[in-house]
Amino acid sequence: MVQGLVLVTQIGLVALLLLLAFRMHRLTQTEPLTPGCDAAPVSGVVPAGGQRQQRVTAVGSENASLSRQSRTELFTQIHILAGLQDRDCRDKGLNLGDAPQAVKAYAAAWLYGAGCALCDKSQRHSDGLADLVAQLASRKTGLRGTDATAAIARLTSCSVLLACFRAGLEGAEHWREHHFVPRDHSLYDVVTNNAFI
Repeated sequence: MVQGLVLVTQIGLVALLLLLAFRMHRLTQTEPLTPGCDAAPVSGVVPAGGQRQQRVTAVGSENASLSRQSRTELFTQIHILAGLQDRDCRDKGLNLGDAPQAVKAYAAAWLYGAGCALCDKSQRHSDGLADLVAQLASRKTGLRGTDATAAIARLTSCSVLLACFRAGLEGAEHWREHHFVPRDHSLYDVVTNNAFI
């Protein structure tokens, strides 16, 4: 009787160990790693659907999520601003599509700051906004959406990304009122001031 109980306990422990190993493997496949500021964005470890989509839906139902109309308007505004900044960069000799990964991440942080300035305060720092900016950064710079999302997630751990975010925030606020971005808040200036190109 005692030996049977010991055997059942051992089988239960082995099953729990296997379940733990399986869950750890799944977490490493779905959770983003947060490398240091100097490290390149980690590709392939940011969620590609599944769990992340469920979390976005849950957050969207609790908080003020981006409605379809506000998402379209916001996307249009950020797209116009990004196009103007991209043209400014090209005129000054910086092609974001050919830039190093770190420069593309800085551009994503700048666009995220611009998105925060252009959206309603209740929608700032939401997953919907981050996804929208990652999509746009991917189109404008060629940076993979997962890498853009990782750069946005690392804003507070990297002073360069944070400086780019702040410049985008202040530049977009100024652009909304005066229809131009001051030079010291432009994408080109903030990137060239913080990266060796």
